[in-house]
This record gives sequence, structure tokens and C-alpha cells, in this order.
Amino acid sequence: MTYTKYYDSPLGRMLMAADGAALTGLWFEGQKHFARTLTERRAEGDLPVFAETAAWLDTYFAGQNPGPVPPLALHGSDFRLAVWDALLAIPRGSVTTYGDITRQIAAERGLSRMSAQAVGGAVAHNPISVIVPCHRVVGTGGSLTGYAGGIARKQALLRLEGVDLSRFFVPKTGTAL
Repeated sequence: MTYTKYYDSPLGRMLMAADGAALTGLWFEGQKHFARTLTERRAEGDLPVFAETAAWLDTYFAGQNPGPVPPLALHGSDFRLAVWDALLAIPRGSVTTYGDITRQIAAERGLSRMSAQAVGGAVAHNPISVIVPCHRVVGTGGSLTGYAGGIARKQALLRLEGVDLSRFFVPKTGTAL
């Protein structure tokens, strides 16, 4: 059974999903790939993990370091799990590139190269927005690209973390905040 509950963030309403003990999803309402991993059988519920996640998000959106992440249950291929683990390792207030993550995972797997597009696909399908910080990934040339919640939210999240956005640019297909 999957349980869901809404959280009202300063950047829009978010849907939390859990398996009863751990968070399995967190999406901005209407974002690309919204709630894609949810099963047909779900129920609304007040769970301890939802209270813990809401407290974490409250602290985060207040501009403070929220500390350790709530319990997570990420489900995906070994490759996607490796990418999401790499995202969790990006420090608050920092950014990395798709290329950096690609090189890191290739090295961990003993490969000489790997597809940056595959990494981009895994980042895009991250089921736990904000907490698994895919917003901290930018294009190699400084492009603020590839955030399922939208470029404006990506910029707002990075600003909230104190990232100087002057060295980055919004791609022509994106919308700035």
C-alpha cells in the first residue's frame, strides 16, 4: 500500500508518498513525471515519515540546513540508484554537472566512459524532489537545464541554498524566475 499526503511549500503544493515507514516520492504538483511511481492502490494517511518530511521541508524552506534526510525508500534500477546516491552526496549550496556524475559513476563501475544522457534520464526521473537534490545538477557549460519541477523552481531552490547564479544561464527553452 502506498500512502500520500500533500505539503504546501513556498514553491507550490507537493505530494508526498510513503510505503508506511519511508518516503517513496515527493513531487511538485504538475511537474514532469508527477507521481509516476505511485501504484493504483493508495490511501491518504498521517504517518510519522510524513511529519518528519514536513519538518525537514519546513526547515529547508526557512533557509536553514535541515540535517539528515527522512527515511527514504528509492526504487529503480541499479544505475538509477547509483545516480540518486550521487545526488544525495552533493552538499547543500553546491552544484555539480551531469558530466561530473557520469565520470564518477563510470569510475565506480570500472568503465572508461558512460552516457551523460543516461545520467540525465536518471536525474530527470528522481522520484524525491528537493530532498534528493537533482536541482543541484547543471549543464557542463553552466546551463540551468533539466529540472522536472521547472527552471524557475530550480533557480529558487539554488538561491535558497545560497548559490550564486550569476555564473549560470537559463537555456532559451527555460523560464527564469
